[in-house]
Amino acid sequence: QVQLVESGGGLVQTGGSLRLSCAASGRTFSDYTMGWFRQAPGKEREVVSAIRWSGGSTRYTDSVKGRFTVSKDTAKKMVYLQMNSLKPEDTAVYYCAAGARLMWSTFDHETRYEHWGKGPLVTVSS
Repeated sequence: QVQLVESGGGLVQTGGSLRLSCAASGRTFSDYTMGWFRQAPGKEREVVSAIRWSGGSTRYTDSVKGRFTVSKDTAKKMVYLQMNSLKPEDTAVYYCAAGARLMWSTFDHETRYEHWGKGPLVTVSS
């Protein structure tokens, strides 16, 4: 049974940094794409970033390019989202997700991800 457990959320001031972690377990993930999504209050869930478990290719939504970095530790089955220069509009619940054999053209489609974590809250104060 696949489990994704996130950690690292919290409260930070504008301009600050946080690192989210996602511990993946339950199977091998070599053919998976790991995604980070977020859902702000009153808004729909949106993709933030994604990384291929095999090869490490990455994708980002435009609003976080240059500020956020996604990475992985294959041996530990961990995925990370380093968030720098945080803004109040980054406030959201952040979810780790895993999708099998996902085409890059669909990395932002949440329906392509089969497994989800519960999501830590990130609050950026102004």
